[in-house]
Amino acid sequence: MIRNMNEISKNFGKIAVAAGFLFYLGACTPDGSPEITGESTEETNTPADEPINMGEEVNRKVFYTIPSPLELTSIIKKAGAKFDKSVLNSTENMSKYVTQTSMALNLGVYGADLSYASIFEQTQETMHYFAAARKLADELGITSAFGESTLARIQNNLDNKDSLVAIISDSYWETDAYLKENKQSSISGLVIAGGWLEGMYVSCKLAEKTKSNTDIIARIGEQKLTLDNLIAMLSSYKDPEVVEVVADLYALKEAFDPVEIIYNRQAPTVDKEAKVTTLNTTSTINISDAQLAVISERIDGIRTKIVK
Repeated sequence: MIRNMNEISKNFGKIAVAAGFLFYLGACTPDGSPEITGESTEETNTPADEPINMGEEVNRKVFYTIPSPLELTSIIKKAGAKFDKSVLNSTENMSKYVTQTSMALNLGVYGADLSYASIFEQTQETMHYFAAARKLADELGITSAFGESTLARIQNNLDNKDSLVAIISDSYWETDAYLKENKQSSISGLVIAGGWLEGMYVSCKLAEKTKSNTDIIARIGEQKLTLDNLIAMLSSYKDPEVVEVVADLYALKEAFDPVEIIYNRQAPTVDKEAKVTTLNTTSTINISDAQLAVISERIDGIRTKIVK
């Protein structure tokens, strides 16, 4: 196991891959210091704070660097932001999604909105967005992950946030597994992209409305490296619809280029008994108001294209 200690991030303890995007679950360490944990069976790993190289296992590795909607939403809530339904993609738009690409992208979008509603314990909205995700999954031929048994589990755990998050994670895990088993990895990649973009969209909008927004803005700036990894993953697919999404992400990358990320790496510490290597790295994110405005504008444009 490798741990990356990063002072501008929060602790997201247990990782579960769900429909391609990670659900990082956890809280701050007892002493208040933040940590990010990722597990691998390899003896050496690519740290989460460095862009990964293209290779045979690029898709698996990129999962460890893309923050999930749940992760971003947890930061937003801790910053004191209030639930704002207006930033979500209306479920009334669902009838517009008739192509496989639009359905996959918006399955990711609705997954992010579902995460947002569940973290803020919005019972009615959680059910609405689960129904929307279920409908799109059904249209894509992925019925088992969002079937009657899953719906019953959600209804029985609406007052238990931790259980609800686990159920949602399970549903998207099954979706991702189905797509890969049926040679539809590019569709899974589009789900990842849709979820990440929606999480970023919500983050940018709520950063504008939240006074104590330092952590939110820092996390947005940190996505400069995440975006590189997302582009690398999607570029491995040659489907025309994925190529168009990659082109939009390259335009977003231009807006992120001026953002400065400064690392201070110290010698790693090794716990041989626990088989844990801790990478002692602190980071400073330098992102100006002007840079944030451009990033937000680009994300807004791409997200509008996806949901409309």
